[in-house]
Order: sequence, then C-alpha cells, then structure tokens
Amino acid sequence: MAINLEAIGRKIGPVTKTYDWKDAVLYALGVGAGFDELDYVYEKNLKVIPSFSVASIFDFFWHVAGASNVNLAGILHGEQDIIFYRPIPTAGTLTTEGAVTRYYDKKDKGAIVIAEGDTCDAGGKKLFKNIITIFSRLDGNFGGEEGAATPFIYPERAPDFVVEAHPSPEQPLIYRLSGDIFQLHVDPDFARKVGFEKPIMHGLCTYGFACRALMSKLTPGQPELVRRFACRFSKTLYPGEPIKTLIWKDGEGKAIWRTLNAKTGDVVIDNGIFEYGPVPADQDKILYDGRVAVVTGAGGGLGRVYALELAKRGAKLVINDFGGARDGAGDGSSSPADRVVAEIKSMGGEAVANYDNVATPEGGEGIVKTALAAFGRVDILINNAGILRDKGILKMEPENWRAVMDVHLNGAYHVTKPAFQVMRDNGYGRIIMTTSAAGLYGNFGQTNYSSAKLGLVGFMNTLKQEGQKYNIKVNTVAPIAASRLTEDVLPPDIFGKLKPDFVAPIVLYLCSEACSDTGSIYNAGMGYYNRAAILTGPGIVIGDGTKVPAVEDIAANWEKIRTMNGAKEYFQLMDQVTDLLNAFAPGKEAPAADNQSAKAAATPSAAGIFAAMGKSFNTEKAAGVSVVFQFHITGDGGGDWLVEIKDGACRIETGKHAAPTTTITMAAADFLEMMGGKLSAMQAYTSGKIKIGGDLIKSQLIEKLFKLK
Repeated sequence: MAINLEAIGRKIGPVTKTYDWKDAVLYALGVGAGFDELDYVYEKNLKVIPSFSVASIFDFFWHVAGASNVNLAGILHGEQDIIFYRPIPTAGTLTTEGAVTRYYDKKDKGAIVIAEGDTCDAGGKKLFKNIITIFSRLDGNFGGEEGAATPFIYPERAPDFVVEAHPSPEQPLIYRLSGDIFQLHVDPDFARKVGFEKPIMHGLCTYGFACRALMSKLTPGQPELVRRFACRFSKTLYPGEPIKTLIWKDGEGKAIWRTLNAKTGDVVIDNGIFEYGPVPADQDKILYDGRVAVVTGAGGGLGRVYALELAKRGAKLVINDFGGARDGAGDGSSSPADRVVAEIKSMGGEAVANYDNVATPEGGEGIVKTALAAFGRVDILINNAGILRDKGILKMEPENWRAVMDVHLNGAYHVTKPAFQVMRDNGYGRIIMTTSAAGLYGNFGQTNYSSAKLGLVGFMNTLKQEGQKYNIKVNTVAPIAASRLTEDVLPPDIFGKLKPDFVAPIVLYLCSEACSDTGSIYNAGMGYYNRAAILTGPGIVIGDGTKVPAVEDIAANWEKIRTMNGAKEYFQLMDQVTDLLNAFAPGKEAPAADNQSAKAAATPSAAGIFAAMGKSFNTEKAAGVSVVFQFHITGDGGGDWLVEIKDGACRIETGKHAAPTTTITMAAADFLEMMGGKLSAMQAYTSGKIKIGGDLIKSQLIEKLFKLK
C-alpha cells in the first residue's frame, strides 16, 4: 500500500454528527465521571466535558485515515490538539470540515499524518478546531520530509497538582459506545493478533480522564473556560490499571501536564498543554494576525480601502501601485503607495510600498520579492490593479487592447505565479481576482476591458483546482464602487453612493481562514451582495452519438437545447465531460417505466452486484495480488460468494472457499450501500457494519481492485 500524497489540502467533509444530552452523559460516564461530578452526568444543569469534542467527531479521524490510504493494521493516534472557541452545546448537530495538512516520513519507523478540522454548530458558529496526528507504523519510506522533533520541557520542580484515578476493567466497554468501536478495545482475539495480551484502553478515554483531572484543579465546575487541550499519546494502558495526572501551572491561564500508569510509572500521555480563561469578547472577530497581504493598485480607491481594513485587523501589507494615469500612461509615481503606507503606519500597522508595474513579469516578481524581503511570506493576494481605455470595437487599436490585457489579465498572472509558489510551500493562501459586471454581462464600448475581466474568471477556475491540495482558495469579486475608473462611467448621483467601503467586507471575508469557499464569483456594491455563476442547461441527445445530426435536427430541437430549466453548475471540466458521456449511457434517454418488472430490474441486489462485479475489476491494480475474499451477506437477498484474485484475473462464484484469505460479513443493505459508493469500506469497518476475519490488511484492497460507483 502507498500513502496518498494527493490527499494534502483536499477537502474532507462535511462530516456531521447529531447528538443529544444522553450522548454527552454517556461520554462522561465513559471517561469516569460519577456522582461527584453531577453536572456532567445529570440532565439538570448539564454541562459537557470539553474532550467530548473528539468523541463527537470520531468519524473525521477515519475519514483522514481513509483519505491518506494508511495501513489500518499499523495506525496509532499519535497526538491530539483541540482549540475551543465556545462551549459545546448539550445537544445539536456538529459539522466538521478539514483536510490532511502534512506528512512526515520517519523512514523505517513509519509515517506521520497531520490533519486539521473545524467543527461548527447547526448555526454555523465555530465551536472548536481539532488537529490530529496519526502515526502509521507501516507506511514509512515514502520519500517525504522527515521533520524535526519539537522539544517539550517540563519544570524542574514537583507538580502543583497530582490527580489519581482508577479506570475500571470494563471502562472500554462503556467508552466505545460513544463511537470508537474498534475491535482492539473489546476483542481479545483481535488484540492478541496485533500484539497485545488483551484489549487495551482507548487513548482518548484516558485523554478524557486527564481532562477531568485538569478541570478539577484549574476550572472546577466551569468547562466553558477551557481554551485548549493538547497532548501526545506515549504508551498503551490496560483497562483497570490506575493512573495519575501530574499538573504544573505555567503562567496565567496555562498549565502543562502528563499522565502516568500509577502501577508501573510509565508515561501514558505526554507533552500535555492545557489553556484556560474567559472567552474573548471579540471571539467572532475575523483577524489576520501574522498574515502578509499583497494588494495591487492599492494607492487609492478599492485597493486602499482593502489595505487599510486588513491592517486594522492585524495583517502586514505590501502596498503596490505603479502610480500611473487612469489609462496606464506615464512613468509612474511613488506618491500613491507611499501615502497609503503612511496611513497604515500612523495607525500602528506594518506596511511597505512597492512601485512595480504588474504589466510585466519582472514587475510581478518584484512585488512578491518585496513581500518576502520585508515579511518573509505571502498569505493573501488581492489582484486589484486596473486601467481603462474604452473604445468601440471599430476604434479599438491593438495598443489599447494590449494595454488593458497587460494590466488586468496578464498582470494578475504576473503577480499570482510567484505568489502561488510561496503559498504552496507554506500550505496556505487566499487569492482574489477582480472581475467586473462588464466582464460577466457585457458593457458597450469596453470590449478590451470586458474580455480581460472575464478572462480572470477562467484563470480562477483552473487555479482553484491547482491550489486545492495546498489550502489555497481562489475567488473573484465583481465590485461596483466609486473609483477613478468609474467616475465618468456611472451617473453622478449613483457614483456618490458607491463607496468602496461597501465592497471591502466581502473581499476581507474571502481572504480569511474562516472562508472555505473556492472558485466562486461575487457581485458587491452599496451593501448588496450576491453570487454569480456559469450554469449549464440539461440539454438533449440527438441521435446515437455516431451519426452527425442535420442542421434541421438542431432547429427542430432548439427549445430543448437552449432551455435552462434544471441548469447546473460544474466545478471542473471533467464534471461536465462526465455528464456528456453519461448522456449516451444505455437507457439514459429512455422514458421512465411504470411497470413492475422494470422497477424490479432497476433495484440492486447482492446477487446482481456479484454478477456485475467482474466488469468493475481493475486489472491494473491486481498485479502481484493473490487473495480470496469470502463474502457472507446476511438478511434478505443475502448468501455466500467467493472472489478470487490471482495472476491478474478475477473469479467470482457462489459458495464457500475452503481457505479464504479474508472473510467479510455484512448485512445486505449495508453491502449494497458500500458497493454503490454511498458507504466507504473505512466507514463500514469503523461503524461495525462490516466484520472482517482473517487478513485485515488485505481487506483494504477491495476499494482498489473494484471501481466502486
């Protein structure tokens, strides 16, 4: 098996979890709470233990493991860090989205997978961020960066608090009911098979015991004060073994900690960090502390407003402005950029000026070099520079066409290319393109400007895909605002109302970590905001795809071709191509059949899946594979089937094999969901819907050997 390097930056989720007060209480009981902590186990005045956050999004862990393609037989939960923004409700629906952010290659020791996820409540408010580190013992030597260990230093003094606890021998049986039903914590045979003498404690169960210990001394009765809870899992613990948590206060609102096996003295959890204190008054304020933003054309108008607002919220700015005339003529001037830098510095912010012309590759490189020299990074790029040279098409000279293209479209490319390189290396970036209503909808006398502005949408549409794996979001704004470019285009009474300040909020949001959108276009002006999109109608198939239709066929079907009823938006080219190919799939255009036999034929069954399974066999993935899968499907429509892969071929038949490599037991309904692509094998396994006997590792080949829909 090979670790999936393409997973970095690729969105995971949304993963949802709906729970009620009983789930919160069950978790509290699972981590040792009782009558002495009634607020955690009694619905009257119920409070939620903060470490419930991890148990409530446990599926996210397995999504990360699945996306990374790590070998399940060798994974360990290495580290866990939770940053809390507000208390966890006693009931509700949690939605988590995130991505794998980094891999480290520890060579023969294995691989490290790091992922981050943000969890929001049903109203969209962010509750917490979780940072997961998975150690995969069997996935090292993939050629990645090894990474350096960060030293963790404990005080050379006795701990301020020591809290003892005695998990019961049956503790995992209760804790697993909160979602982690991995066999390692309940099945003696499985535990012995992977090297343990018996089932072990869940590391996150011990983590919950430690959370209670820390709160008892630092935030008694006030779980809402917990701001951060982080640690490294160091050694396994068997159920029933006593533990003690050592706590050192480390300044205001912070402590470091570790948990020991009280019987052996072994460190079970290490490198613990616990931060606590009131929720900040500006909890929901979007800030850019530590971020570096480049704004082109920032000497006035929209660019100046963007820059000032970013600076007020903590960003460091590169103010680029060539200082030319509205049509781009002249030798340029340093005055516009210098004035805005002075404004930012007078507010206590940090900014540097740059006078390069975006219309040249050298100018784009120079802008990014200025950012790196001054601040060492680039996180945000707003391509705002622009000029106007309006003429009707018959009066449009090549020079006027090229000049506008060079600043708007080529200029965005010149700056974005070097900035994208820096963002890719840092694993983070936010890029804003500036289009226009003239580009989206057209405007008389602006063929050059309209073409350049719509060209930026095409630039975004591809860049959003190239940046996806590196957490680089690319969006486009079409502002309607008063500026020197619009002062003689808009009526005077309207011009006076179109303050650039009304456009800045949506641009700043798109530049923030809080925004997960990418590849979208937004109109903004006077406090009115909406999304624009390119939609594609459902269309119609004329003929069978082999004979070219006649012009008269097109005319006869014109209304069906041009209708936008049922139109849809595509994220990438292949989505549209897939629909095109599917339009010619057998039966695609056939009218819906009302007869019962047609409905029965369309209803999938386990027997039908196995009958068609050979067609989905991926011979390229079968090289060197020799395995026999024995399927036992229970319930209506169930039965026994064996699937043998050998010498690049696949044999499928009913019955039982004398010595299968791996046995798979599932309910028929769950099997149909898995084979239909609605339920991943990883999800089926972790939720207990699939029971695997024999070689667990080989079971992971199923999704590779067969192209599940």
